[in-house]
Amino acid sequence: MLTLSTRSSVLAASRAHALRCSVRSFTFSASRFQAVPTEKPVLNKEFKIYRWNPDEPDKQPTLQSYTIDLNQTGPMILDALIKIKNEVDSTLTFRRSCREGICGSCAMNINGQNTLACLCRIDRDSSQDVKIYPLPHMYIVKDLVPDLTLFYKQYKSIKPYLQNDNPPAQGEFLQSPEDRKKLDGLYECILCACCSTSCPSYWWNQDEYLGPATLMQAYRWMADSRDAYGAQRKEVLQNEMSMYRCHTIFNCARTCPKGLNPAAAIAMIKLELAAE
Repeated sequence: MLTLSTRSSVLAASRAHALRCSVRSFTFSASRFQAVPTEKPVLNKEFKIYRWNPDEPDKQPTLQSYTIDLNQTGPMILDALIKIKNEVDSTLTFRRSCREGICGSCAMNINGQNTLACLCRIDRDSSQDVKIYPLPHMYIVKDLVPDLTLFYKQYKSIKPYLQNDNPPAQGEFLQSPEDRKKLDGLYECILCACCSTSCPSYWWNQDEYLGPATLMQAYRWMADSRDAYGAQRKEVLQNEMSMYRCHTIFNCARTCPKGLNPAAAIAMIKLELAAE
């Protein structure tokens, strides 16, 4: 006959054994129905990228082809460029920074349109290749990097900052909601140069014509109720070349990756100059 203590020990051992069995069976059943990751099929796409090296001046610019698996990279053109540079060809040169469509660094010509590589989705049709060039009609530093020295010099020439010799006695310059609303569609420009380099007038006369991006920023300060130098800003543009080379073909509005309309801003400048 089992004593009370022996019976308790046997019962405890039986419960422990039952618990181990149930845990083991649960583990087996869970692993049996666990999802198994599947390999995505290879989806290769060809990228033809403009290449030119200033260290080899006798060598003509070429289109170099790269083929990558779209299932092994992100959805944007910039993702593909980064993958090519990191894993295929480290000599490929391009600008990039924020990857959020804010800095404008990765502006280039993709399949015939100026845009930002970080905002341009890759077409997953593997039968169609992607052609990538630097911004057109610009001097090239290397590969996909254009020389924007003149572009920024023109931007600097319009004095893109608030000018007012009579600051308020206390606090900040105040502005009504109505006056503030006039700046919508102007201040969002990120100076990527997509619009200016899509403008034929800028191609032909960029030594004197300021171009859509700079002119839109010029109007941004003319339209600002806090700025007191509107007359001087208009006087700078009152000549044949700085602004009147614009023929309103709206290439700038069609290509702007931020959805802005530089042509409309230029038209407003013309109306204000005509009213004087």
